[in-house]
Amino acid sequence: MSHVFPRHCHADLPAATGGAGCYIHDAAGRRWLDGSGGAAVSCLGHGDRAVLDAIKAQLDALAYAHTGFFTSEPAEALADHLIARAPEGLERVYFVSGGSEAIEAALKLARQYWVERGEPDRRHLIARRQSYHGNTLGALAAGGNEWRRAQFSPLLIDVRHIAPCYAYRDQRPDERAEDYGRRAADELEAEVQRLGPENVIGFIAEPVVGATAGAVPPAPGYFARIREICDRHGLLLILDEVMCGMGRTGTLYACEQDGIRPDILCMAKGLGAGYQPIGAMLCSGTIYDTIRDGSGFFQHGHTYQGHPTAAACGLAVVQAIEERGLLDRVQTQGARLQAALEDRFGQHPHVGDIRGRGLFRGLELVEDRETKAPFDPARRIAARIKSTCFDGGLVCYPMPGTIDGKRGDHVLLAPPYIISDTEIDELVDKLAAGIEAALSA
Repeated sequence: MSHVFPRHCHADLPAATGGAGCYIHDAAGRRWLDGSGGAAVSCLGHGDRAVLDAIKAQLDALAYAHTGFFTSEPAEALADHLIARAPEGLERVYFVSGGSEAIEAALKLARQYWVERGEPDRRHLIARRQSYHGNTLGALAAGGNEWRRAQFSPLLIDVRHIAPCYAYRDQRPDERAEDYGRRAADELEAEVQRLGPENVIGFIAEPVVGATAGAVPPAPGYFARIREICDRHGLLLILDEVMCGMGRTGTLYACEQDGIRPDILCMAKGLGAGYQPIGAMLCSGTIYDTIRDGSGFFQHGHTYQGHPTAAACGLAVVQAIEERGLLDRVQTQGARLQAALEDRFGQHPHVGDIRGRGLFRGLELVEDRETKAPFDPARRIAARIKSTCFDGGLVCYPMPGTIDGKRGDHVLLAPPYIISDTEIDELVDKLAAGIEAALSA
């Protein structure tokens, strides 16, 4: 009998014992193509020798030192590396152990920033419905998925949620993409006016929405308009790149493709590529200087922040992404994956939309393509696809509740950046077989 508390108490899971490249296997010799990188984590695949060597070398030198007493060479080097490539204005890095911690740090820093500026009435955060920002209470409050929030709602801070930028569902037939993007962004303006700009801390969003909606990219001009609104009212723009960043969409920082700069940026997942738990919050020089010249103390902290071994891993991962030309490869292979998905599912009666950027792609499943009507949630389409694909040798990331936390199903794909043409074909073949098996059950 296992004494592990699993994600689901009634799931009987195989024990993973090894992995190589885009594959992971168990003790019985069964092998799965990792079509989602776990949860968009394993960007370099499994068994990367350079990253493993970097971790081992750091362990030989120093495994851990508490940041209340020391900094470390790998943490300093990784911070320098990230800032040298970050959007203009970002100047400081606060290391954590994962995405939810990065979001918690961002929310608390944003609030403390305004307090130290003498504006304690700024207490409202604005986010979007159908967003996901993590599972700690602060991150969960910022997220906009009602199913995830429901039972914990009495414990959550008050975060206001506006409409997502979700063209497949919300763009009108007679509306240009740019006009829809502005209309969606203007919901932020309306909410800020309703709350009073002097009461608002800032706005948080994923540049490309991941787990909750399935690789939904923004409409053209959406984030430019969001940045304009934030600037006009003095709000902080917090971007959550935990899932879509670190090269996943084809640029190191996902927001590069929208030509905007955040005040705070959060990352994790691909930063450690699954080899170590690590995340980071980046903030502007203006925010850092406010804390430095005020109390001098960010009232936050974690035992394992700035962990030297994790930082050494992160540096090796980012260097591998850049030195091996993987950003270009993500764009090339992402286009190939999109083409393969469109070829296989473009006319599928139950695939309504195929979307995403780079090697971050989503398929939305529907009962009826013409009306975009979703399947009855009782059919548990996403869960069935996860099961049938897994039985067929493919790890993918199906999720229910795409539309409003209750209705809708999608499949998220986020394979390693090293995926080959042949492996893309295998992924699409196995996904097609899994979807057909699930729909016919």
